[in-house]
Amino acid sequence: MDDYDIAWVNGVKIGESFGYRNWRNYFSPPISWKPKGNVLVVRIFDTGGKGGMYSNAFWGNAILNGTWKYKPGVKIDAKHFPQPTVPNGSFFTHPGLLYNGSIAPLQPFAIKGAIWYQGESNVERAEEYGALLPAMIQDWRRHWGQGDFPFLVVQLANHHPEPEQPGDSDWAELRASQMKALDLPNTAIVTAIDIGEANDIHPHNKLDLGIRLGLAAKKIAYWENIVHSGPVFKSMKTEGDKIRLSFRSMGGGLVSKDKYGYLRGFAVAGADQQFHWAMAYIEGDEVVVFSPKTKQPVAVRYAWADNPGQLDLYNVEGLPALPFRTDDWKVSTAGKVFLFDEHGF
Repeated sequence: MDDYDIAWVNGVKIGESFGYRNWRNYFSPPISWKPKGNVLVVRIFDTGGKGGMYSNAFWGNAILNGTWKYKPGVKIDAKHFPQPTVPNGSFFTHPGLLYNGSIAPLQPFAIKGAIWYQGESNVERAEEYGALLPAMIQDWRRHWGQGDFPFLVVQLANHHPEPEQPGDSDWAELRASQMKALDLPNTAIVTAIDIGEANDIHPHNKLDLGIRLGLAAKKIAYWENIVHSGPVFKSMKTEGDKIRLSFRSMGGGLVSKDKYGYLRGFAVAGADQQFHWAMAYIEGDEVVVFSPKTKQPVAVRYAWADNPGQLDLYNVEGLPALPFRTDDWKVSTAGKVFLFDEHGF
């Protein structure tokens, strides 16, 4: 059903669902059935596109075969109620609608903390997200009136094919924007950069992500003295044709998961801003990065791709290093923002 349906048998409601990709499996109590002349009614509300019964839903179910009657219900006049132009074209991502429908009703209740797992639909405006996410966190905290309650952010997983050469990535730019949440108190970033899937935007490995979120909750919400994050970039120092990187959140120290000690996912650039894949290795509590193609490097990027592929840099506690860049050069999504029209959409 596309998109929202309610079903009745002989006037008795048996179920309702939202989402055109979802199967409808409703239970009808026997008391609502008659030996003959049963009436099944399905009301469908379409939010855009074709709508209705979108596919053959009656395979192998003879009781639903036969002639169906239908009539259109209320049709919204687009001239007076224009559908908003929003990412993914979904009416239900109208600015404010999700908040007013799903978040505002919860605010009379107490809250312990929030886990925010979102961002894929914002990658085209990734730089803007660096302002939106902190603003939303502050707004929720203001409305709840419970102070700076914990807010855990899941950083985008690796997705799409691996790039042959380093370059721009709106997914990487959004991950960098998510890091802006750490400027606020009682926040944490939990990365999924190593447990995603190239061909599935919804990775199957929720266990490792849940464990990492649990560590972050123990640290931020329950004040346990534990390592809850992988290495986070702190500073860099140029040494001839090499760059030396320092990190925080190292826990027991830096390690490579590669059996030879290699570190993949690094790229360096000179003043020409052209990035080349780099070689890297751990030296004490630091990482040294270099490339034969860049004699005078000035910038480093790590895991800077929609899907950077296999990564090796972790701390002893088994948590992966978070993606980063050392430069402040203009990114591909700079200046791209969501615009509202004269109707407020």
